[in-house]
Amino acid sequence: MRTPQAGTGPTPAALPGDGDDHVAIPVPPQAGRASSGVRTRSQHQRRKRIVQAAAALASRGGVEAMQMRTVAERAGVALGTLYRYFPSKMDLVVAVVSEEIDLLESSIERRPPRAETAAGRAVDVLMRATRGLMREPELADALIRSLIMAQVEVPFGDRMAGLLLRVSRDGLSVETASEEQFALAGSLSGVWVNELLEMLRGRRTYEQIQRRIEIAAARLLADFDS
Repeated sequence: MRTPQAGTGPTPAALPGDGDDHVAIPVPPQAGRASSGVRTRSQHQRRKRIVQAAAALASRGGVEAMQMRTVAERAGVALGTLYRYFPSKMDLVVAVVSEEIDLLESSIERRPPRAETAAGRAVDVLMRATRGLMREPELADALIRSLIMAQVEVPFGDRMAGLLLRVSRDGLSVETASEEQFALAGSLSGVWVNELLEMLRGRRTYEQIQRRIEIAAARLLADFDS
């Protein structure tokens, strides 16, 4: 998207559409800025629609159901538009994962964990995430398996570690935590992912996962309350 430069005169505005071709129409700079804002909102809405379509497909048929053409059709966009937002299926999987973490973070902000210890608060967050994912087991399975096989940078581990740090102690974050604290939070996140996989394979019950997470959190976050 082009941005107007000072002193260059009117900026051409693109007619909306999914294709690359457009007709340039001279418009005043102020109109160009307004048009840019409209396009930005439209692009955000289109991207969100694509991610929601991909998640809906994965929740019914796993990652195999997230065929790019099918996602484009369900989202109501051209296939070329989909590839401009997400060059590969894995990029789309990463976006769906990020959306799930956004929902979890919103839930935590609305209802912060109230346990007295850092370990207790971390367990609250991880089991809340487990319940949310297991409402859509096909989607959870698709996302977790895809993350393990990911060939693109996936911020899942760092974001979950950051969330655990924030609930473990006031003022603690990825930026302010020590290397050891970040590693411990990341290790707990990794334990949770592995246990979730075992549950999806039918080898763990919800109660067994919770007990194992409690044990791991108590050991890994023992010094966070001091």
